[in-house]
Amino acid sequence: MLQVALAQVRMHARRFVAVGLAVVLGVAFLSATLMVNATTNASLRESIGASYARADLVVTGLDGTPVPADAVAPLAGLDGVEAAYGQERTYAQLATGAQTSLAALTTTAPAALENSTVSSGSSPQAPEEVLLDAVSAERLGITPGDTVALDGVPDAQGSPAAGPLRVTGLYAPSPDPSLSGVVQVLASPEVVRGSNGGTASVRNVQLALLPGADEQAVTAAALSVLDEAAAAADEGPAGSDPGTFTVRTALEQTTADVAELSSGGDILTGILLAFAAVAVIVAALVISNTFSVLVAQRTRELALLRCIGAERRQVRTSVLVEAAVVGLVASVLGVLLAVGVMAALVGLAGRTSFGSFAVLAVPPSAVVIGIGVGVLMTVLAALVPARAATRVAPLAALRPAEPPAAGSRSGRTRLALGLVALLLGGALLAFGAVAVALVPALVGGALSFLGVILLAPFFVPASVAAIGRLARPLGVPGSLASVNAVRNPARTTASSAALMVGVTLVTMMMVGAQTARTSFDRELEANYAVDLQVTGPGSATATPAEAGRITVDARTLLAVDGVLDAVEVTPVMLTSAEDGELLVYSADPADVAGVLRADGLELMDGEVLAPQSWEQDEVTLDGGNGPATLPVTSTDAAFFLPLITTATAEQLGGTPPDALATLLGPSLDPASAPPEALRDGTLAEYIGATFWLRLVDGLDGTAAADLQSEIVTATGVSEYNVSGAVIERLAYNQIIDVMLLIVTALLAVAVLIALIGVANTLSLSVLERRRENSLLRALGLTRGQLRGMLAVEAVLIAGVAALLGSGLGILYGWLGTQSALGGITAVAPAVPIGQIGAVLAVAVAAGLLASVLPARRAARLSPVAGLAAD
Repeated sequence: MLQVALAQVRMHARRFVAVGLAVVLGVAFLSATLMVNATTNASLRESIGASYARADLVVTGLDGTPVPADAVAPLAGLDGVEAAYGQERTYAQLATGAQTSLAALTTTAPAALENSTVSSGSSPQAPEEVLLDAVSAERLGITPGDTVALDGVPDAQGSPAAGPLRVTGLYAPSPDPSLSGVVQVLASPEVVRGSNGGTASVRNVQLALLPGADEQAVTAAALSVLDEAAAAADEGPAGSDPGTFTVRTALEQTTADVAELSSGGDILTGILLAFAAVAVIVAALVISNTFSVLVAQRTRELALLRCIGAERRQVRTSVLVEAAVVGLVASVLGVLLAVGVMAALVGLAGRTSFGSFAVLAVPPSAVVIGIGVGVLMTVLAALVPARAATRVAPLAALRPAEPPAAGSRSGRTRLALGLVALLLGGALLAFGAVAVALVPALVGGALSFLGVILLAPFFVPASVAAIGRLARPLGVPGSLASVNAVRNPARTTASSAALMVGVTLVTMMMVGAQTARTSFDRELEANYAVDLQVTGPGSATATPAEAGRITVDARTLLAVDGVLDAVEVTPVMLTSAEDGELLVYSADPADVAGVLRADGLELMDGEVLAPQSWEQDEVTLDGGNGPATLPVTSTDAAFFLPLITTATAEQLGGTPPDALATLLGPSLDPASAPPEALRDGTLAEYIGATFWLRLVDGLDGTAAADLQSEIVTATGVSEYNVSGAVIERLAYNQIIDVMLLIVTALLAVAVLIALIGVANTLSLSVLERRRENSLLRALGLTRGQLRGMLAVEAVLIAGVAALLGSGLGILYGWLGTQSALGGITAVAPAVPIGQIGAVLAVAVAAGLLASVLPARRAARLSPVAGLAAD
């Protein structure tokens, strides 16, 4: 029987193409998922390991505890140690002319432990000399010999502002992922410590050992030195307990760092495995359907084998061997496809600065599990068809499989299980939506959908038949197609169910994303009374470089395309100590009315317009004329500056002389800024100018992002100083759009597998109905009508599956969003008609495309040859 099975695969390989494609895609998805985590860890190991490339031992503190700076010199003096490097790192703003960039400042290492390679120029020789990474230097237009400055960083002599730092050379940037996106600077300890408040914070100490040194002896001596340093430092205010340090080899430290950074890798793998499971399930449906048809086609052949002495077990084994052979070959191809896809992705990542350290890793588990799951999935999917093959009586005629009738034993069992799963899962899903509990909703959704799949044979054929009536006006091809689509209900159900799974999940994500987007928009409109708020730095936050290039005023803001109105709100006074000493702003009521978005909100004299968090009915303000109590009108906005009219502020005497000193409170350094010195300043000068903007209506995400960029460019402020409903909406929508794109792309694999199943159903149907189609041709059906019949048949199967999947997806998307976000905001269902229409159009178009090859094959067969076929 083994020879018979192998002969079947060899002679009818074309019939197994759809099975092979389904297995290839499912296995490729699964194997690629397992390679993601391994590739991530290997890439991190490659990049982080470069930091310890020349070190033999690495000393670190547990739980991020810095190593005492006083321990570096004793560690360097240990027997067997050639050199010690106490790595210090901090971050500062690097100023190059009018441009500033975030820079990571790292201390230079001794020659024996220096990992950086100078590509041009020379190494620093003085404290005020630095090295820059070549990539950032090219972007900033810096060459060796240029000077840069660090905003707010004391110079090497401790002066308040850093003097110019001379760039002596450029070096290849470190592949450390924690340094991605920032300017990498190698500087002297004086410069690094100056940017860190004058203190030394040693991240780790790298040790280079002499040849033949005893690694264990050096480790023990190093721990003793560290414990002594920690005990000595513990007498001071910022000490560490002995025993809080560890000494590892460079490889061990790299492994520990990778484990810390990749802690979320397993979560990502788990999410991807969930999508891979969907693809495997859909592939199993396609495989089972295909083998069911193959067994039905070979009824006479299997009966003949039984007549000449083949046992039931041998027939069943023959079918399973066919499945195993097809599954093995397709699984190997799937693993190879996964390796190719991952290699291409790693290659693309390697061309970017962020992913330049990416390396491909193919763990044995990805190969073994991928092939194992592929073969097992194929064999299990063929079990039912194999059992059906053993029930074939000798000389039995070819009969299409009948659907499980509700009156039969199998039908009653399937109906009962389906109803229980549907009702129990629906109850859990409804409970999760009402109680805003995501876990019960997930379990309920999966269980109820299982019930839908179990019940599919009882409603899918009827649905196809009902929709098929719409095709009868197309004439003979339409009438024949509506009948043929349900001639084999089991096959139609399997094909539709596979596609319905994919469409349901895609539609669910679309509806969930649209519902979340609409709900967040509604919540943002309620919590933000203005479109945008732009804040300029005051003396508390502005650096000398910023003070010279930032301009925040109404004229500049109104010049930005898309800004309709701009109103400055001025900080004028504080509430009393009993009311928390909170800032209160003032503005002209007429100007404020032009920017407020909230309906019925009006700023009036003699009251404080406050955010919703202010629950008191009245508040006391400390004005220039003394304390005054005003009523409070709370808004529905959570993000709102407490506001009084300009006239009210003047009536209360304006800003009191000591308001700034009161605001600063205990944070003042009396030696450098006594409260009396602050009487000459104002709250507005210290805090900075704040403007409320009203924008044109109907801005989409791209326009909002462009407008924010234009404001940043025009005023010189950081993008973090431009906030409000428009920016928040942009951020939420970007997250939702990216997630939707990723999830839809992942689910597209399942949809593609299901569409292969539709094409396979038609192909096998053509093979099965050769004589019937030839008889129709002999009776006058043209080739065009035959192709049209098969096209309508494919559209009916794909269209009904897409319609049913869309309906289920809308319901699951709404209830799932309610269970996830109901505790954050009010959720109302929002259906993206255009996107769902596109899914339906793609399903119909794919159905038409799936019918092309089978229809062409059927049309090329002459009536005489078809009627002569046995």
